[in-house]
Amino acid sequence: MTSQSDEPEASAPVAEKSSTGGGSGRELWESVRIQPVEIALPGGVGLTLRAYRKASEITPTEIEADEDDPFESRKRAAEDDEEVIVDEEFQALLAEGEADKDGAERADGEPDPADFEDEPEEAATQAGDEEVPMFLSHKGRLLAFKSAESLVSFLRSGAPHDLAQLDTWGTVAERVQSSDIDPLPDDRYELDLVVENLRGGHDTWDLPLLIAAGEVARDLGYALRIKPVILALSPGSPLDDLDESLRAAESGGMGGFFGRRRLKKIGAQQASLGWRSVIGKISAAVDWRD
Repeated sequence: MTSQSDEPEASAPVAEKSSTGGGSGRELWESVRIQPVEIALPGGVGLTLRAYRKASEITPTEIEADEDDPFESRKRAAEDDEEVIVDEEFQALLAEGEADKDGAERADGEPDPADFEDEPEEAATQAGDEEVPMFLSHKGRLLAFKSAESLVSFLRSGAPHDLAQLDTWGTVAERVQSSDIDPLPDDRYELDLVVENLRGGHDTWDLPLLIAAGEVARDLGYALRIKPVILALSPGSPLDDLDESLRAAESGGMGGFFGRRRLKKIGAQQASLGWRSVIGKISAAVDWRD
């Protein structure tokens, strides 16, 4: 009689590899060096793609001015008036905030942690070789989709967009499935919550939320060539100072102490108006496809 231990063991099922040989899901995105991204904006939550490549390897997005639509002219004029008011209020608050900041620094003599940081070396040399962001975009507009299925349908359609110039794009168009469109937590951004969070005051500021918003806003400003966004977040600007203080506060330790002290000197109204303007410019550059 054959004992149970002598019976041949049932072989475990072997996972079949993709017939195309490139895998799917996270394996696919790692192989093509592109990531799915989710961005929540006041107009909705959109799915898109982002990649980083050396500046010397890519052609920047082509900007094309939209033709005037007579049926939209009144609406656009009203929105432009509101943006002008916001920008004027923001600029006035910037001047006031800078004066208050200078006065406070002279009064308490507190050292700036930035004074102890190393100066960037060979910045000019590195600039041409650094990796820069690209998005699924066309003629300066971000292509955003509200479902994974509609995004995949577009990717397979052969329609023109900026990522098509990448040498790995053919692999994406051939193999991507809707189940692959699952952004990592670090690739999900909630720009729709930024202004309200800043308005709540320093004690309620969500540091990870605001830091992540700064990262994706910089990427979008550069990739879509949105000059107002690039300038608003440029080194030395009030929003860049806010970003540095947020990162310092998040880091903890002595740097965190200085970061929290610096955050308290940044006006909540000034910060919220600045971010409202940035998010408005980004929202205006989104092309919702469904």
